[in-house]
Amino acid sequence: MGVSGWRYRSWRGDFYPSGLPQRRELEYVAERLTSVEINGSFYSLQRPASYQRWRASVPGGFVFAVKGSRYITHMLRLRGVRTAMANFFASGVLALGPALGPILWQLPEREAFDQPVWEEFLAGLPRYTSAALALAREHDERLDGRAWLEIDQDRPLRYAVEPRSPSYADPAFTRLLRDQGIALALADSAGRWPQFDAVTSDLVYVRLHGSRELYHSGYTPDELDAWAARIRDWVTGAGDGVPRDVCVYFDNDARGHAPHDAVALANRLGR
Repeated sequence: MGVSGWRYRSWRGDFYPSGLPQRRELEYVAERLTSVEINGSFYSLQRPASYQRWRASVPGGFVFAVKGSRYITHMLRLRGVRTAMANFFASGVLALGPALGPILWQLPEREAFDQPVWEEFLAGLPRYTSAALALAREHDERLDGRAWLEIDQDRPLRYAVEPRSPSYADPAFTRLLRDQGIALALADSAGRWPQFDAVTSDLVYVRLHGSRELYHSGYTPDELDAWAARIRDWVTGAGDGVPRDVCVYFDNDARGHAPHDAVALANRLGR
Protein backbone atom coordinates (compact mmCIF):
# COMPACT_ATOMS: atom_id res chain seq x y z
CA MET A 1 0.00 0.00 0.00
CA GLY A 2 1.53 3.29 -0.98
CA VAL A 3 1.68 6.49 -2.98
CA SER A 4 3.05 7.47 -6.35
CA GLY A 5 6.00 9.67 -5.43
CA TRP A 6 6.53 11.35 -2.08
CA ARG A 7 8.11 14.75 -2.71
CA TYR A 8 5.22 17.19 -3.06
CA ARG A 9 5.13 20.75 -1.76
CA SER A 10 1.41 20.55 -0.95
CA TRP A 11 2.03 17.68 1.48
CA ARG A 12 4.28 19.85 3.68
CA GLY A 13 2.46 21.18 6.67
CA ASP A 14 -0.43 18.83 5.84
CA PHE A 15 0.55 15.16 5.63
CA TYR A 16 4.11 16.03 6.58
CA PRO A 17 4.41 17.91 9.86
CA SER A 18 5.61 21.49 9.61
CA GLY A 19 9.36 21.61 9.96
CA LEU A 20 10.00 18.03 8.85
CA PRO A 21 13.28 18.10 6.88
CA GLN A 22 12.79 17.21 3.23
CA ARG A 23 15.43 14.50 3.51
CA ARG A 24 13.18 12.69 6.03
CA GLU A 25 9.98 12.73 4.00
CA LEU A 26 10.49 9.24 2.58
CA GLU A 27 11.27 7.94 6.05
CA TYR A 28 8.00 9.48 7.29
CA VAL A 29 6.04 7.78 4.51
CA ALA A 30 7.72 4.45 5.23
CA GLU A 31 6.62 4.62 8.88
CA ARG A 32 2.99 4.69 7.72
CA LEU A 33 2.89 2.78 4.42
CA THR A 34 4.60 -0.27 2.96
CA SER A 35 5.54 0.92 -0.52
CA VAL A 36 6.05 3.87 -2.85
CA GLU A 37 6.26 4.23 -6.60
CA ILE A 38 9.42 5.97 -7.80
CA ASN A 39 8.33 8.54 -10.38
CA GLY A 40 11.64 10.21 -11.20
CA SER A 41 12.86 7.15 -13.09
CA PHE A 42 10.07 7.75 -15.62
CA TYR A 43 11.34 11.20 -16.54
CA SER A 44 15.10 10.66 -16.49
CA LEU A 45 17.78 8.20 -15.50
CA GLN A 46 18.40 8.49 -11.77
CA ARG A 47 21.77 7.97 -10.11
CA PRO A 48 22.93 5.00 -8.03
CA ALA A 49 23.48 7.28 -5.02
CA SER A 50 19.80 8.22 -5.08
CA TYR A 51 18.63 4.61 -5.11
CA GLN A 52 21.06 3.79 -2.30
CA ARG A 53 19.81 6.74 -0.23
CA TRP A 54 16.18 5.76 -0.75
CA ARG A 55 16.84 2.17 0.26
CA ALA A 56 18.65 3.34 3.40
CA SER A 57 15.65 5.50 4.37
CA VAL A 58 13.15 2.65 4.69
CA PRO A 59 12.82 -0.40 6.94
CA GLY A 60 13.19 -4.00 5.88
CA GLY A 61 10.19 -5.30 3.97
CA PHE A 62 9.43 -1.92 2.39
CA VAL A 63 9.02 -2.13 -1.40
CA PHE A 64 9.80 0.35 -4.18
CA ALA A 65 7.92 0.07 -7.45
CA VAL A 66 9.96 1.69 -10.21
CA LYS A 67 8.42 3.40 -13.22
CA GLY A 68 10.17 2.44 -16.43
CA SER A 69 11.71 5.15 -18.56
CA ARG A 70 9.36 7.16 -20.77
CA TYR A 71 12.22 7.25 -23.29
CA ILE A 72 11.45 3.56 -23.81
CA THR A 73 7.65 3.80 -23.76
CA HIS A 74 6.92 7.24 -25.22
CA MET A 75 9.85 8.06 -27.48
CA LEU A 76 11.11 4.72 -28.74
CA ARG A 77 7.55 3.35 -28.46
CA LEU A 78 8.91 -0.01 -27.25
CA ARG A 79 10.91 -0.49 -30.45
CA GLY A 80 14.67 -1.04 -30.57
CA VAL A 81 14.99 -0.57 -26.82
CA ARG A 82 17.90 -2.82 -25.84
CA THR A 83 20.46 -0.06 -25.19
CA ALA A 84 17.88 2.14 -23.48
CA MET A 85 16.87 -0.82 -21.31
CA ALA A 86 20.54 -1.46 -20.47
CA ASN A 87 20.92 2.18 -19.41
CA PHE A 88 17.79 1.97 -17.27
CA PHE A 89 19.04 -1.04 -15.33
CA ALA A 90 22.57 0.38 -15.09
CA SER A 91 21.31 3.65 -13.61
CA GLY A 92 20.99 2.20 -10.10
CA VAL A 93 17.70 0.30 -10.09
CA LEU A 94 19.52 -2.83 -8.96
CA ALA A 95 20.98 -0.97 -5.96
CA LEU A 96 17.57 -1.31 -4.31
CA GLY A 97 18.35 -4.98 -3.68
CA PRO A 98 15.57 -6.71 -1.72
CA ALA A 99 13.53 -3.47 -1.72
CA LEU A 100 13.09 -3.61 -5.51
CA GLY A 101 9.47 -4.35 -6.29
CA PRO A 102 7.63 -4.39 -9.63
CA ILE A 103 8.66 -2.28 -12.58
CA LEU A 104 5.79 -0.39 -14.21
CA TRP A 105 5.61 0.47 -17.91
CA GLN A 106 3.12 3.32 -18.36
CA LEU A 107 2.08 3.82 -21.97
CA PRO A 108 0.96 6.97 -23.77
CA GLU A 109 -2.68 7.21 -24.76
CA ARG A 110 -1.75 7.48 -28.44
CA GLU A 111 0.11 4.16 -28.46
CA ALA A 112 -2.17 1.46 -29.87
CA PHE A 113 -1.72 -2.25 -29.29
CA ASP A 114 0.66 -3.84 -31.79
CA GLN A 115 1.10 -7.53 -31.05
CA PRO A 116 4.47 -8.15 -32.79
CA VAL A 117 5.96 -5.10 -31.03
CA TRP A 118 4.74 -6.36 -27.68
CA GLU A 119 5.97 -9.89 -28.27
CA GLU A 120 9.46 -8.59 -28.97
CA PHE A 121 9.41 -6.12 -26.06
CA LEU A 122 8.29 -8.66 -23.48
CA ALA A 123 10.74 -11.26 -24.76
CA GLY A 124 13.55 -8.76 -24.09
CA LEU A 125 12.65 -8.05 -20.46
CA PRO A 126 15.09 -9.64 -17.99
CA ARG A 127 13.22 -11.87 -15.56
CA TYR A 128 15.92 -12.09 -12.90
CA THR A 129 18.29 -9.51 -11.46
CA SER A 130 21.23 -11.56 -12.79
CA ALA A 131 19.88 -11.14 -16.33
CA ALA A 132 19.22 -7.44 -15.66
CA LEU A 133 22.83 -7.08 -14.51
CA ALA A 134 24.12 -8.75 -17.68
CA LEU A 135 21.97 -6.38 -19.74
CA ALA A 136 23.10 -3.36 -17.69
CA ARG A 137 26.71 -4.10 -18.68
CA GLU A 138 25.70 -3.21 -22.26
CA HIS A 139 25.04 0.41 -21.26
CA ASP A 140 26.31 3.13 -23.56
CA GLU A 141 28.79 5.93 -22.89
CA ARG A 142 26.23 8.08 -21.08
CA LEU A 143 26.50 5.74 -18.10
CA ASP A 144 30.31 5.49 -18.13
CA GLY A 145 31.59 6.22 -14.63
CA ARG A 146 28.11 6.28 -13.05
CA ALA A 147 26.72 2.80 -13.70
CA TRP A 148 25.68 0.43 -10.90
CA LEU A 149 26.82 -3.03 -11.93
CA GLU A 150 26.34 -5.37 -9.00
CA ILE A 151 23.68 -7.36 -7.19
CA ASP A 152 23.72 -8.92 -3.73
CA GLN A 153 21.85 -12.03 -4.89
CA ASP A 154 19.73 -13.22 -7.79
CA ARG A 155 16.04 -12.37 -7.47
CA PRO A 156 13.06 -12.60 -9.81
CA LEU A 157 11.82 -9.40 -11.45
CA ARG A 158 8.15 -8.57 -11.83
CA TYR A 159 6.51 -6.19 -14.27
CA ALA A 160 3.22 -4.37 -14.73
CA VAL A 161 1.86 -2.52 -17.76
CA GLU A 162 -0.53 0.44 -17.68
CA PRO A 163 -1.98 0.99 -21.18
CA ARG A 164 -4.11 4.04 -21.88
CA SER A 165 -5.49 3.27 -25.34
CA PRO A 166 -8.82 1.45 -25.77
CA SER A 167 -7.10 -0.77 -28.33
CA TYR A 168 -5.59 -2.75 -25.44
CA ALA A 169 -8.99 -4.30 -24.79
CA ASP A 170 -7.92 -6.76 -27.49
CA PRO A 171 -8.04 -10.27 -25.93
CA ALA A 172 -4.73 -11.01 -27.64
CA PHE A 173 -3.02 -8.52 -25.33
CA THR A 174 -4.50 -10.10 -22.23
CA ARG A 175 -3.42 -13.56 -23.41
CA LEU A 176 0.07 -12.29 -24.11
CA LEU A 177 0.42 -10.85 -20.60
CA ARG A 178 -0.91 -14.06 -19.05
CA ASP A 179 1.51 -16.15 -21.07
CA GLN A 180 4.38 -13.94 -19.92
CA GLY A 181 3.24 -13.54 -16.30
CA ILE A 182 3.00 -9.74 -16.56
CA ALA A 183 0.43 -7.76 -14.56
CA LEU A 184 -2.12 -5.60 -16.36
CA ALA A 185 -2.44 -2.51 -14.20
CA LEU A 186 -5.91 -1.57 -13.04
CA ALA A 187 -6.07 2.23 -13.27
CA ASP A 188 -8.91 4.28 -11.81
CA SER A 189 -8.77 7.57 -13.72
CA ALA A 190 -12.18 9.24 -13.43
CA GLY A 191 -13.04 7.79 -16.84
CA ARG A 192 -10.13 9.52 -18.60
CA TRP A 193 -8.56 6.22 -19.69
CA PRO A 194 -9.94 2.69 -19.94
CA GLN A 195 -10.02 0.62 -16.77
CA PHE A 196 -8.72 -2.87 -17.49
CA ASP A 197 -9.85 -5.37 -14.86
CA ALA A 198 -8.28 -8.58 -16.13
CA VAL A 199 -5.96 -10.34 -13.69
CA THR A 200 -3.05 -11.66 -15.74
CA SER A 201 -0.41 -12.76 -13.21
CA ASP A 202 0.24 -13.51 -9.56
CA LEU A 203 0.55 -9.75 -9.04
CA VAL A 204 -2.33 -7.27 -9.04
CA TYR A 205 -1.10 -3.71 -9.63
CA VAL A 206 -3.57 -0.88 -8.91
CA ARG A 207 -3.13 2.85 -9.61
CA LEU A 208 -5.74 5.17 -8.12
CA HIS A 209 -5.59 8.49 -9.97
CA GLY A 210 -8.93 9.78 -8.63
CA SER A 211 -12.43 8.40 -9.13
CA ARG A 212 -14.28 11.64 -9.92
CA GLU A 213 -11.63 14.20 -10.90
CA LEU A 214 -8.34 13.02 -12.37
CA TYR A 215 -5.45 13.56 -9.92
CA HIS A 216 -7.57 15.97 -7.84
CA SER A 217 -10.40 14.16 -6.08
CA GLY A 218 -10.08 12.21 -2.86
CA TYR A 219 -11.69 8.84 -2.23
CA THR A 220 -14.81 8.67 -0.07
CA PRO A 221 -15.10 6.23 2.84
CA ASP A 222 -17.50 4.09 0.78
CA GLU A 223 -15.06 4.01 -2.14
CA LEU A 224 -12.21 3.02 0.16
CA ASP A 225 -14.37 0.29 1.68
CA ALA A 226 -15.06 -1.06 -1.82
CA TRP A 227 -11.38 -1.08 -2.73
CA ALA A 228 -10.52 -2.80 0.54
CA ALA A 229 -13.03 -5.55 -0.26
CA ARG A 230 -11.54 -6.08 -3.73
CA ILE A 231 -8.02 -6.21 -2.33
CA ARG A 232 -9.02 -8.81 0.28
CA ASP A 233 -10.49 -10.97 -2.48
CA TRP A 234 -7.30 -10.78 -4.54
CA VAL A 235 -5.09 -11.53 -1.55
CA THR A 236 -7.17 -14.49 -0.38
CA GLY A 237 -7.90 -15.83 -3.86
CA ALA A 238 -11.65 -15.52 -3.49
CA GLY A 239 -13.28 -16.42 -6.78
CA ASP A 240 -10.58 -18.46 -8.49
CA GLY A 241 -8.73 -19.86 -5.47
CA VAL A 242 -5.42 -18.20 -6.42
CA PRO A 243 -3.98 -15.85 -3.77
CA ARG A 244 -2.12 -12.91 -5.26
CA ASP A 245 0.24 -10.16 -4.19
CA VAL A 246 -1.35 -6.72 -4.48
CA CYS A 247 0.37 -3.35 -4.96
CA VAL A 248 -1.81 -0.24 -4.68
CA TYR A 249 -0.59 3.31 -5.34
CA PHE A 250 -2.58 6.50 -4.89
CA ASP A 251 -1.74 9.11 -7.52
CA ASN A 252 -4.42 11.69 -6.64
CA ASP A 253 -1.81 14.09 -5.32
CA ALA A 254 -2.79 17.42 -6.91
CA ARG A 255 -4.62 18.49 -3.73
CA GLY A 256 -2.71 16.30 -1.32
CA HIS A 257 -5.30 13.52 -1.01
CA ALA A 258 -2.98 10.64 -1.94
CA PRO A 259 -1.16 9.98 1.35
CA HIS A 260 -4.27 10.42 3.48
CA ASP A 261 -6.25 8.03 1.26
CA ALA A 262 -3.40 5.52 1.28
CA VAL A 263 -3.20 5.52 5.08
CA ALA A 264 -6.99 5.23 5.34
CA LEU A 265 -7.06 2.23 3.01
CA ALA A 266 -4.10 0.63 4.76
CA ASN A 267 -5.93 0.97 8.09
CA ARG A 268 -8.97 -0.77 6.61
CA LEU A 269 -6.73 -3.67 5.65
CA GLY A 270 -4.91 -3.79 8.98
CA ARG A 271 -1.59 -2.79 7.47
